[in-house]
Amino acid sequence: MTVLVGYIPTPEGEAAYAAGLAEARRRGEALVVINSPRENTPMHAAMAADSAIDRLRSEASTAGVDLEVRQEPYTGELADTVVRVAQETDASVIVIGLRHRSPVGKLIMGSTAQRILLEADRPVLAVKA
Repeated sequence: MTVLVGYIPTPEGEAAYAAGLAEARRRGEALVVINSPRENTPMHAAMAADSAIDRLRSEASTAGVDLEVRQEPYTGELADTVVRVAQETDASVIVIGLRHRSPVGKLIMGSTAQRILLEADRPVLAVKA
């Protein structure tokens, strides 16, 4: 089993990674980090730089946790990708970061976090920065 973290290089993503690393260490499980840009789009802020990934690897190594980072592009909705990877990796928990959005913003733009919370067939740990 693994702990799956949805990661982007933001305060919310960093909080999710920290919580996921602690959870993986506590459970004695490997950590899988998914950091995927939308397919056929230019590289943007959601894609973590190599230096950020190196730092995540170093922190996991120091904590004694095996880390796998997945950065393959996704198509469709990111929530679908996270739920699929959770099934593929037999994740015991999914860890995501939350940012504040108004109810109207969620209605108009949708919410990846909300979809993961509703559609995942396993526990979801949602953390704030």
